[in-house]
Amino acid sequence: MTAPQHFEVRPFNAPVGAEIVGLDISKPINDEDFARIHRAHLDHHVLVFRNQQITPAEHIEFSRRFGPLEIHVLHQFHLKNHPEILIVSNIKENGEPIGLGDAGVYWHSDISYKPQPSLGSLLHAQELPSEGGDTLFADQHLAWETLSPELQQRILPLKAEHSYLAKYEALRAKNPWRPKLSQEQIDQVAPAVQPVVRTHPETGRKALFVSEHFTTRIVGLPPQESDALLAELFAHSVKPQFVYRHQWAPHDLVFWDNRSLMHLAAGTPDHLRRRLNRTTIVGDTPF
Repeated sequence: MTAPQHFEVRPFNAPVGAEIVGLDISKPINDEDFARIHRAHLDHHVLVFRNQQITPAEHIEFSRRFGPLEIHVLHQFHLKNHPEILIVSNIKENGEPIGLGDAGVYWHSDISYKPQPSLGSLLHAQELPSEGGDTLFADQHLAWETLSPELQQRILPLKAEHSYLAKYEALRAKNPWRPKLSQEQIDQVAPAVQPVVRTHPETGRKALFVSEHFTTRIVGLPPQESDALLAELFAHSVKPQFVYRHQWAPHDLVFWDNRSLMHLAAGTPDHLRRRLNRTTIVGDTPF
């Protein structure tokens, strides 16, 4: 029988988030402890596991307890021998990037452009800059709950298109290191239509589910009306009162719920090195 681990769940003084202190993910986690972690994730939407000195295999094994893992379309930045891990980094070796350097420059929920968007993502700090590099998380349950009843009623039945390609070429123009997609890669990321308001499959709470990065249009609305409504929702969804700003510490493992949150990379100065490993858990079809 696996021995229990003694750890604390400490909520942040922020709209979302809690840190898990005293848990070692490299050691076996029994079902009772895992149930506590799962509950904390549902309650707080983003968990920060402190000081996790884990291998990529241990990162993958822990992530898999929550569900099957995505293999990201950018195979160029998979960790060698571990395709479940996407390298998020601004580092270049021999003149070539080792990872996706401009990941998260727009607010988004991971993989919202697939019919089954991600349940959650786990990002593990490998190398951190001395300044910058923060990640922001915005609670989309709060965003939904603070809309006017009239706007809630208006958007509840609506659907929107999400596309991985929405900002891809604009990002490539700014960052020549972002790879040109092959036709095979483009075929893997055909646009998906999602509800503008999704219901969390485990808690039943509603959340806004549109993002400036991937949402291209509201289905069935004239372009001008669609653009205006999306602009209003984008602005509302990331108000400061919904946001937790994560300042990374060495060996942090951050696990967020893509069904509840959007996130944004605040940016790192070009001359400072930053590298993190990301796994992403497959979710289910939004409703």
